[in-house]
Amino acid sequence: MTSLPFPVERYREDFPILAQQIHGHPLAYLDTGASAQKPRAVIEAMTRFMENDYANIHRGVHELSQRATDKYEAVRSVVQNFIKAEHDDEIVFTHGATDAINLVAQTWGRTFLKAGDEIVITALEHHANIVPWQMLREAFGIDLRVVPITPEGEVRVEDVKAALSPKTKLVAFAHVSNVLGTVLPAKEIVALAHEAGALALVDGCQSISHMPVDVRDMDADFFVFSGHKLYGPTGIGVLYGKREILSRMPPWQGGGDMIASVTFAETTYKEPPHRFEAGTPPITEVIGLGAAIDYVSAIGMNNIAQHEKDILAYATEKLSRVDGMRIVGQAKNKSGIISFIMEQAHPHDIGTILDRHGVAIRAGHHCAQPLMEHLGLVATARASFGLYTSREDIDALVAAVEKVEEIFG
Repeated sequence: MTSLPFPVERYREDFPILAQQIHGHPLAYLDTGASAQKPRAVIEAMTRFMENDYANIHRGVHELSQRATDKYEAVRSVVQNFIKAEHDDEIVFTHGATDAINLVAQTWGRTFLKAGDEIVITALEHHANIVPWQMLREAFGIDLRVVPITPEGEVRVEDVKAALSPKTKLVAFAHVSNVLGTVLPAKEIVALAHEAGALALVDGCQSISHMPVDVRDMDADFFVFSGHKLYGPTGIGVLYGKREILSRMPPWQGGGDMIASVTFAETTYKEPPHRFEAGTPPITEVIGLGAAIDYVSAIGMNNIAQHEKDILAYATEKLSRVDGMRIVGQAKNKSGIISFIMEQAHPHDIGTILDRHGVAIRAGHHCAQPLMEHLGLVATARASFGLYTSREDIDALVAAVEKVEEIFG
């Protein structure tokens, strides 16, 4: 049975921002890796909530507060089902993936790590999965071990295994590299961590919107992602943690609805996930996240993954023909990201010229300076794709890159 073509033009109509022109050219938005655009369903869900149901949640006895609380908590189950978690109380709402990783570092890390313990990361990590562990190193004297990458930009299972020791307490790694697009063998890495007696944290920022995620099949102890990468709003993220692990972690921040009771002598805390959600949460943003998950779920994550695989293959083939250009990262298993450099043009110049032709990409170190140092680069230009990326977007990218070659060649 032949599958139907992915109706990308139909889905593009759901994103109002894509209808505009930039500098007289149709917008080709190729910066989804930094932040995905928002479908009308998300925009309208947030507006509808603020117009009809908004109130602060959990403690109010009036109708609006109860409606808002019900809608907010319902999204917890939406997230649970989306990532295949076992329980909805394993879903903690945070302000983003960076916030979620720092929460783990400042609660689990400060409780269970001591001098000489080791955390293993990889050479392609985002700063958000490096700096929190370095802060623990400075505070407690833990050691940070880095798994190297191959010249193609891959992380080999045998190199992860070689980095583990009886002192390893956590293996923290990106599911997909935000620079190279490399898809790491998450299930195998998690299994190695568990064999070594360590926990595993998976940074799912660059995978959550591009492929199906099953945290139980992966057996991750922690999994984090940001809503704005998943066609939802900024200011909202998710920390998934196994129930038995979260239950042993103390709160990070105090105040608001994370308490069970407070006296001047003593404070007791609620059970997870609420003990980790101090203060007034991003209520409207949670509603937007739920709408975003409903939107991509209706399309089907397998369908999105196949479309982006096709776009990646098309873009790789087209860009490989451009003189003076080199794609950085040649992993066999990649997601929808292409980083590249050009012989004569700095990535910032590339990004500026492409913008004048209506093509939006990212240029810089992509919050992965250690990876850039390993690659011997200061920066790359990066095109990243989403469910709305069309072949016409790629054609516009190639034409604009060829203009760069004309100017600097």
